[in-house]
Amino acid sequence: MHGWAGDSRQWQPLAAELEARGWRWCSGERGYGDQPPEPPRWQGPGRKVVIAHSLGPHLLPAEVWAGADAVVLLTSFGRFLPAGAAGRRLRTALAGMDAALADTASARAMLRSFLAEAAAPDPPSALPSGPADGPLAPPQRERLRADLALLERTEGLPPGFPDGVPVLLVEAGEDRIVAPEARALLRQSLPRACHLPLPGAGHALLSAPLLEPLLAWLDTGRLAAQALGSP
Repeated sequence: MHGWAGDSRQWQPLAAELEARGWRWCSGERGYGDQPPEPPRWQGPGRKVVIAHSLGPHLLPAEVWAGADAVVLLTSFGRFLPAGAAGRRLRTALAGMDAALADTASARAMLRSFLAEAAAPDPPSALPSGPADGPLAPPQRERLRADLALLERTEGLPPGFPDGVPVLLVEAGEDRIVAPEARALLRQSLPRACHLPLPGAGHALLSAPLLEPLLAWLDTGRLAAQALGSP
């Protein structure tokens, strides 16, 4: 499941790699751009793994969580707004983003600015086509506004998050979207999770060396020492 201002096209490279290894892939789509909304659903028998980016875990319905055997959280969070000054700054930023959704031109400019921050330190040109390139008519802007409010309300793990399943937390060291305090809160809420820090990666994980550690974890439930930053 993609996050706020994303869409299902961002998963194409990862989906192709996993499908080549025999996995079935189903992308949820929120409908922020020119892709129609499509809720994710499990397809047939087999091991079921949720892979969700940023706000994505909070966009999943309870029936998806109920079927999950394992979870991969990519640059995600339980609570987006930390306490204190960092949270107040982010709340002010969210209010400005909400105001920009009043019309198509300001919404497009705001989304492109947001996505540039999400891509950094990679250039925005490395991002796949997405909602910022789409129609941004009233229905799309209202979906973005509703989920921006959800982003502000997040307080912990999403409702229905499964107990006792393996969890992999992927954290970007150069993340300009999720505050360090929010990352720490997520680690604290999932103390038994495997933790994969990617020191030079940005929020969108565009050039992050993610595939091999992810495949190793899916296959074995463990991460290689190199992925964890050990000598």
